[in-house]
Amino acid sequence: MSATAAPVLDVRGLTLDFGDVRVLHGVDLHVYPGETLAVVGESGSGKSAASLAIMGLHDPRTARTGGAVVMEGAAGPQELLGLSPRALRAVRGREIAMIFQEPMTSLNPVQRVGTQIAEGLRLHRGLAGTALEGQVRESLREVGIPDPERRARAFPHELSGGMRQRVLIALALACNPRLLIADEPTTALDVTVQAQILDLLRRIQQARGMGLLFITHSMGVVAEIADRVAVMYGGRIVETAPAAQLFAHPRHPYTRALLGSLPEAAGDGPRRRLRTIPGSVIDLRNPPPGCAFQPRCDMPVALCAQMMPQLDPVAPARASRCHRWTEL
Repeated sequence: MSATAAPVLDVRGLTLDFGDVRVLHGVDLHVYPGETLAVVGESGSGKSAASLAIMGLHDPRTARTGGAVVMEGAAGPQELLGLSPRALRAVRGREIAMIFQEPMTSLNPVQRVGTQIAEGLRLHRGLAGTALEGQVRESLREVGIPDPERRARAFPHELSGGMRQRVLIALALACNPRLLIADEPTTALDVTVQAQILDLLRRIQQARGMGLLFITHSMGVVAEIADRVAVMYGGRIVETAPAAQLFAHPRHPYTRALLGSLPEAAGDGPRRRLRTIPGSVIDLRNPPPGCAFQPRCDMPVALCAQMMPQLDPVAPARASRCHRWTEL
């Protein structure tokens, strides 16, 4: 990652409304070439909603998106919000690609996996014939799938969960995008396969200098793969920091609670209980007054229920949305 390079993705003030319910509140994110930004938080915090908004995949009949999403493409910066469906299709796959959570529902069950990979190569790179077939095999080989010629003729249900996830990665990377969004790509996998997928993504990213926006609810996965971290709660960014600094010294009670709920943090004693965060993620239709996390926080004061804190800089390359971050 170059400190002087322009971000490959620059998201400013991203909002998302479903009817009169605001799901995202002014989200700011940026990812540099060769960098991994992990966006972490519980289910319902807005992580996947933000990634789908960046890709322009929410139904415009039911969703209203605002803010700015600027992609640094081959022809220079391009604003993605407001592009026509045809213009967006030209960007997706070629400049920005996405790995979805569940490969069995993301892959077409009635098409061979090679056919699905070939579609993007034909559309964005103009390949055909033997060149197309060869590139499909090379895409499968790159993600560690053995006997790619035979696997290309397989249907998704004929492959294991780990293999299907590798096919999704091959599909996303086939056209060499500048930015890859991975939306919880290891959630349904056992720990051994999860480690293999994380290592695969890391190796391909380093080889290509690609930006990676990694969506997850697992702080353990964040520790494995992230350069920087953005913590989300209630549709807002509540803390951003370089990964090592965030783990060493969290500056938001929610981040501290997430780290405290890790199994490794619970200790090895037989009587030690795994810590949890009390309460539930907020109902976005009826959010609490003031700070969204204050009903579950272990250090609230009266101001927390009266005023939403700003995302304030707390150190170089760090920010926290908490009235009491200096006390953490």
